[in-house]
Amino acid sequence: MNNLVEKVREIMIDRLAANKGSHDFDHTERVYNMAVHLAESEGADLEVIQLAALLHDIARKEEDDSNGAINHALRGAEVAREVLLNLEVIEDRIDIICECIARHRFRDTYLPETLEEKIIFDADKLDSIGAVGLGRAFLFAGEVGARMHNKDVDIHNTVEYSSEDTAYREFLVKLSKIKDKMQTEEGRRIAETRHQFMTDFFDAMNAEVDGEK
Repeated sequence: MNNLVEKVREIMIDRLAANKGSHDFDHTERVYNMAVHLAESEGADLEVIQLAALLHDIARKEEDDSNGAINHALRGAEVAREVLLNLEVIEDRIDIICECIARHRFRDTYLPETLEEKIIFDADKLDSIGAVGLGRAFLFAGEVGARMHNKDVDIHNTVEYSSEDTAYREFLVKLSKIKDKMQTEEGRRIAETRHQFMTDFFDAMNAEVDGEK
């Protein structure tokens, strides 16, 4: 880890200290580790990946505090630019990093285009599925005061940040679709396994709710 990356890491540990558990520095560090793995597999610019991964959720608390009204990816690109300017990173480099941040959000139409942007997108999404993804989904549901589970949830009559914003709803609305959104070959490979793990889990959970063995 070079000196610039270490400085940004220290900044982000402090900046994310007040974040909710589903988007705290633990999440950022997992995204960082996955992004480095993808960068090495795909042959991307490692320093860009390291910095973008560390900074990708710098504005997440603003989105959470606004109940989703603020787009943390676009806002995060603005805040990350200020951080990198203060660290005297050259502007051309900042532009590349901030585009990775701006394009990492699942629900946006502002999709990743470059290899580095695709890697940050994939690394962030992979932390939303599989075993860790399940943990985060239930953690987020608890943070917004949602029920533990509702197997009969009607996703068309529910909203985010409500009592029906359960982990299962998140799976139906978003997480079940992630494997088909992957942008890199290695990301697709990993996503297939993690997707199946979540599918099997919710099949078992729904069966248990109905009293089945």
